[in-house]
Amino acid sequence: MPTTTSKTLFRDVSILDSTGADPYRGDVLVEGDRITAVGSVDPSRTDGARVVEGRGRTLMSGLCDAHTHFTWNNSADLDGLGTMPVEEHLLFAIESARTYIDSGYTMCLGAASAKDRLDVVCRDAINAGRIPGPRYLANGPEIAVTGGALIKSITKFADGPEGMRKAVRELIDIGVDQIKLSMTGEEITGTQRAEDTYFSDEEVAAAVAEAHRRGKRVCAHARSAESVKMCVRHHVDVIYHASFTDAEGMDMLEANKDWVFVAPGINWLVATLYEAEAFGFPQEAAEAVGYKKELEMAIAGLREMHRRGIKVLPGGDYGFAWTPHGTYARDLQHFVELLGFTPMEAIISATAWGGEIMLRPDELGKVQPGYLADLLLVDGDPLADITVLQDRTKLHYIMKDGKFHKEAGDDVAATPPLPGNVDRNQAPAGV
Repeated sequence: MPTTTSKTLFRDVSILDSTGADPYRGDVLVEGDRITAVGSVDPSRTDGARVVEGRGRTLMSGLCDAHTHFTWNNSADLDGLGTMPVEEHLLFAIESARTYIDSGYTMCLGAASAKDRLDVVCRDAINAGRIPGPRYLANGPEIAVTGGALIKSITKFADGPEGMRKAVRELIDIGVDQIKLSMTGEEITGTQRAEDTYFSDEEVAAAVAEAHRRGKRVCAHARSAESVKMCVRHHVDVIYHASFTDAEGMDMLEANKDWVFVAPGINWLVATLYEAEAFGFPQEAAEAVGYKKELEMAIAGLREMHRRGIKVLPGGDYGFAWTPHGTYARDLQHFVELLGFTPMEAIISATAWGGEIMLRPDELGKVQPGYLADLLLVDGDPLADITVLQDRTKLHYIMKDGKFHKEAGDDVAATPPLPGNVDRNQAPAGV
């Protein structure tokens, strides 16, 4: 259970505050659930504080995954997401939530739940302190039109504007924080092409209008060029993937960069192309159906988005056999090595912009006075080696809401990624 203390002083730490400023040595005081002093701390304010000796280790904000699936069960059997019994599925989702915070992720945006209320139940249990996990915004099953589902067993179907309105209302009624539209295909299905767009403008417009009218945001699985433009036209708040964005779509994203977020899930493309052979999907097969082409186009497009100042955030589609839970920080490495981000830019995208996508930009994602005390004490310098954030043994302290989830010497050996229901002889559905 998290350790509670009214005051904590992190003394002599390298402060990576996510404002863009270079790290600097100093102290950070936490009182209750808030950061109250950063840099120089008046000694009179530290009476009774627990002192954590930093010895120059990096103190930074907890990370954000902008495309989270608690219920993806580390399996290569995609249809198994629907057939997994709900009781076991809830237990797995609870374990996923724990794995996220064990990995330094204190903010997660739900991107779809395999069953109606699993995300909502996990969010509520985290908020009530019943289970450990990140701050979470819950989703429901993704909405698709007839003939457009990626995985039928975990999809909510709707057709036409009125069908979309009804589906959105039903999901809001179960308590979701946002709505997910599945607008395009995915090559691994074997039947749904990534460049195919299944929604009409009228359907997207109706879904977004209904969600926004009721105070909920909309996110979308949108790989095709046309789907990205639909998303911007109709004010879809979070665009997932955006692999085939064309010149017109790029201009539209740039013109609306004050409100739109892109979360590409880049590790899904990398791992599906190069790391899924053990699970029945060798590189030759991935190339044959178009994943090499998609990765190349996605990298070019995302580099251009970054150049234009469009907010691109890490995270996405962890929880398949070849993208297992617990490996989330690989996205940050890809942002640096593939997308042209500096390590500082990658960290800001996963922290300060994480606070923005979580709708709490003045409370989350920075090490600043007044911000909530969601903090990592890292044994290493992420600006020198972004991969240090993939090593849970280097995350010596993890704090959320001013409470320690992990302390040095407590689980320093790190827990392995969740095993799920992986069958290495099971090919992905549709392959």
